[in-house]
Order: sequence, then structure tokens, then C-alpha cells
Amino acid sequence: MCKQILSGAVIALALGGLAQPVAAQITPREEMEMLANEARDGQPESELLYGLALLRGRDGIAPDPAQGYSWIRRAAHEGDVYAQYTLGNLYAEGRGTEAKPDRAIYWWRQAAQGDNRDAQYRLGKAYLEGKRVARDDVAAIHWLTKAAQQGSADAEYLIGKMYLEGDAVAQDRLLARDWLDRAARQGHSEALNVLRGLAAVVDATTMVYRQSTDELKARAHAGDPQAEYELAMRYQDGAYDVTKNDAKALQWLLSAANHGNLLAMRTLAHVYNQGELGISRDPQQGVYWQQRAQQGRGR
Repeated sequence: MCKQILSGAVIALALGGLAQPVAAQITPREEMEMLANEARDGQPESELLYGLALLRGRDGIAPDPAQGYSWIRRAAHEGDVYAQYTLGNLYAEGRGTEAKPDRAIYWWRQAAQGDNRDAQYRLGKAYLEGKRVARDDVAAIHWLTKAAQQGSADAEYLIGKMYLEGDAVAQDRLLARDWLDRAARQGHSEALNVLRGLAAVVDATTMVYRQSTDELKARAHAGDPQAEYELAMRYQDGAYDVTKNDAKALQWLLSAANHGNLLAMRTLAHVYNQGELGISRDPQQGVYWQQRAQQGRGR
């Protein structure tokens, strides 16, 4: 049975050659010939490493993505988990082979089930975005959580954003900060940037949350985007002393978004994509508001 986790020595060979005592006795070209022979003998790790070398080109071997794909595919079919993950990437990128989204999902799933955290992240992200596969929030959360539990900073960041935006999960800023902080501690730059922005929002809105509905309405009618957003949330949830009213929630969300509130834009994207607050699903409007949120602008 092939190993699921490559040893440090094997990875070293893939990236730059054998350890020093052996490398001193043979040339890099000879290393590659040995590796090619081992691959032809059907050793999965060598098939993978030879395939990676062909993808990149090294030690006198010109890059040959098609041949690299062929050797990696062999290793994947023989159960090498890293090869399965890499093969999924090749199908997703159309590198060395024709792009086949369904095959990318298949091989990522194989590697994810073998506990490869990078495959778990890519599979979860694909389910969340609905790219290459139908959107499935439950599957997205499952695989992203598995990856995060293994220390994937990308998965931690994405889960944090999900809680921040209420995407596939109930919006929860405290959980958002917790997950984003985990990713930030690993040096994830985007998580650091979002945390800075979130801290500013929390500081600016602490008093908004404590205000009475009458005070909040006064600020909203004066055009305060954060007050408009918070009022929309109260109408959506029927929170505090506000009666639940989907139409008013949508009205204030639109007003807040058009006044530049990014959270309102992201919430609207979710509302239109899911068909909430009494309106029919409108994916075109969902994309529109998501793009405006990404561009960071209102009108």
C-alpha cells in the first residue's frame, strides 16, 4: 500500500534532489534517470515525483505537462493521496490535459477522504461557490471544517468570511473574528486585512446596537448607512421592539447598500441568491450586489 504522506526525503527529491550524502555521488541527471526507472517499475511515489519533475522541468528534462499528467494519473489511480490532489488540480486548470471540472471534483474528493487538507479546502470552496459542482452548503461546511481542523489557514479564513457575511451559516461576528484570528495567526494576509476592517466596524457600531429603535430610525432616516443596516436586521429578525417586516428589511438594506455599507451589499447578494425577504430568487441581482461589495462601493 502506498504512503499517503510523502517523507521529507521524497519531497526533497521532487523539489531539488536527493539528500547531500547521496547527491554527492551521482549527478542530478543520474538522479532523474533513477527516478524514471523506479516510476517505470510501478512505484507510486516515484511515479508522482517523476510526474512533478516533468510538469516543471528540471535537471536537463524539458517541461512536458502531458507526460507529467500521465505519470501523476498513474500514481493517483494507485492510491497516492498527494497525487490524487495534484491530479484534481491538473483537471481544474487544464494543465497537461483537457480541463474537466467533474474530474477535478472527483479527485479532490478522493484525496479529501484520504485526509489531504488542501484537497478538503478546494473541495469545500468549490461546493461553497457552486463552481465545477452544484452548490452544497452542508458539504462546503463539512470539508472546510475538516481542512481547518488540520490547520489550513485558507479554510480558517474562508469560514471566518462565511460567518462574517452570513454565507451558508447564520451571521455571527464573534465566530467570524475567532476564525479570522486563527488564520491571521498563521500569517494569512487577507485575514489580517478583514480583521482590521471588522475591528473598525465593531468600534463604530457598538453604540448603534445599544440604541433604541426610535434613535436608530432617526439616524437611519438621516442617511447613516450603519444605522440603516442595523434597522434592516431588526426588521428581518423581529429583534428588540421591532415587529418582523420583510418589506421594510429589504427597503433599509437597499438604502444602506446604496449608501456604501458593504455588509448590506453582501446581505443583499445572499437575499437575491436565496430568494428571501419575500422576493423571488434573482441570481443576476445576487451577482450584481456581490460585485459591488467586492468593489467596495455604493452607488
